Amino acid sequence: MPEVQRSLITYCSNIHPGESWGETFAALKEHIPKVKAAVAPKRPFPIGLRLSARAAGELAAGPAAPFARWLREQDCFVPTINGFPFGAFHGSRVKEAVYLPDWRSPERADYTKKLATLLAGWLPVAGSGSISTVPIGFKAHFAAGEHLLVRERLLAVLLHLERLRQEQGVDIVLALEPEPACVLETTADLVRFLERMNFPHTLQNRIGICLDCCHLALQFEEPAQVLSTLAGAGIRIGKVQVSSALSVRHDRREFLSPFLEPCYLHQVVVRGANGELTRYQDLPDALQRHRGEGGDEWRCHFHVPLFVERTGEFGTTRIFAEKLLSRLDRQVLLEVETYTWGVLPPQLREGGVTESIIREIRWLQEKMA
Repeated sequence: MPEVQRSLITYCSNIHPGESWGETFAALKEHIPKVKAAVAPKRPFPIGLRLSARAAGELAAGPAAPFARWLREQDCFVPTINGFPFGAFHGSRVKEAVYLPDWRSPERADYTKKLATLLAGWLPVAGSGSISTVPIGFKAHFAAGEHLLVRERLLAVLLHLERLRQEQGVDIVLALEPEPACVLETTADLVRFLERMNFPHTLQNRIGICLDCCHLALQFEEPAQVLSTLAGAGIRIGKVQVSSALSVRHDRREFLSPFLEPCYLHQVVVRGANGELTRYQDLPDALQRHRGEGGDEWRCHFHVPLFVERTGEFGTTRIFAEKLLSRLDRQVLLEVETYTWGVLPPQLREGGVTESIIREIRWLQEKMA
């Protein structure tokens, strides 16, 4: 009997602080061998690599080949790069600045092309990879009429990806990642956006979605409908970020207070009894302004470990991921992404970051077995 195809499962290294290539590589050398030994001791392990613009520039200037040798020595490979956070991502206020520079900017396009060139050098001939990126930008930053500029920037990157395909035989997809409070919030937003961009037919396979389970669960989307919508529009899934958000009833919203922290943006979407959605750009806004009923469901953008389904204080949106995983093609890359580790309440950080990563990957492996 032929062996059932294994799903490709990794975690995103944006959980590890580090903006320079030296800091990034040091974190990989510290954590990757331990994770691989625990979850993939006898087979190659994929690395979901996060590179800042600074690290990408430093890596392109010389250490890319030595890193490739290290990958071979460790029996690892890089099928995807997180190209979402351009600059500092840990230890200081990030909030809505995480989307800058956005897709109006030449800096965003140049950074993404640099990531693509690096990834192409690590992929095997005929190999596939993805680069996840911001959902165009933060909605409040955008003015009417800026889509033509966005199209120009995106088109330059898609043409670069197509050149890499023709010259090096690698298949890289730019994966837009819908997120609350952004230009692209929902699956339907992405479909309408790509229709509006009207990219040449020869480039349509170069752009797709990074399907973040936390983000779409926040919008109260249904996994079956998400996949149906994407398939109907012919949109590629570059990768799935398997993540989970917070969920509480309105009358228990005080249990979200331990998740108030100054670094990241924690958007909130509240669904009332009539199904109407109310959106807030950050958790403090929702706690101060929302006037609802006890049964209203709050969902908060705060990535919590997958092995946590609920506690005595709050629930999670893990059910979205569970429903989605059962419907996915096994060729889709799955990436655990709990970058909020450093700002989680202490009771959710027991055992250390490496142990938490291993527990999340093992949970995902069991679900896909």
